[in-house]
Amino acid sequence: MTTLPASAWQDYALLDSGAGRKLERFGPVTLIRPEAQATWQPALPRPAWDAAHAVFQPTGKAGGQWEYRQPLPPRWELGYGDLRFTVQASESRQVGVFPENAAHWDWIAGQTRAAGWPLAVLNLFGYTGLASLAAAQAGALVTHVDASRKAVVWARDNQALSGLPDRPIRWIVEDALTYLRREARRGVRYDGIVLDPPAFGRGPDGQIWAFDRLFDELSRACRAVLSDTPRFVVATVYTRGMTAEALRTAVAAMMAGLGGHVEVGELTTVERSAGRVLHNALYARWWAD
Repeated sequence: MTTLPASAWQDYALLDSGAGRKLERFGPVTLIRPEAQATWQPALPRPAWDAAHAVFQPTGKAGGQWEYRQPLPPRWELGYGDLRFTVQASESRQVGVFPENAAHWDWIAGQTRAAGWPLAVLNLFGYTGLASLAAAQAGALVTHVDASRKAVVWARDNQALSGLPDRPIRWIVEDALTYLRREARRGVRYDGIVLDPPAFGRGPDGQIWAFDRLFDELSRACRAVLSDTPRFVVATVYTRGMTAEALRTAVAAMMAGLGGHVEVGELTTVERSAGRVLHNALYARWWAD
């Protein structure tokens, strides 16, 4: 199984991990967040951890709060290649970017440029828009869908920060399955699809998204809006319980009869301190011959 490390970053680093936590640098800010994989002991001495700007203290399965050791701005700016975006210490422990996904942004941009025409790309569960911006920067006509209005506003702000205000991106606040069904009825088709579904979520009208129950239906709905000559599909899965073989089977079934190639692997981040690897998510990629 292929592993893809997030190795091209300048503004992000996994500095250390251990004792159920990880020490990360986001630009000038260092944060400590929970990390269940890190059952080992930290490699860096305690002062390196004590110098962190903020620590997320979990209080339950999904809850918690930030403990601030130094003042932080509401948001601060980072860059990846030519993309610019903001991050923040949010109440959900997330910061507005999943650094391990950078390998996908590069791949999506490469697939878009290699196509030789402006691909129609659909980004579902698009969050703060980095995959959408990477595709648009490479010349795609992008539709970005997320159920959170806050996330879509944030993504649009990132578009402006990245100097891409005139690139063709449609910003849609909608439940993913609802949107796919409507597009299928309209006969709208896409050459590339990006999927990054959460384990659980709610749509803007209260629709419930549950990965274990709805991923197969999502896959079928995606197939219904693919063009006759699709170029790529990429899916990232953080849900525990999904295996690499099950993900390969799901994506292969989605793309049956279209030829091409399927690759399944893991997105990873590697410590600066001791070189230990955190396995962040499973992914599957399909691309045309």
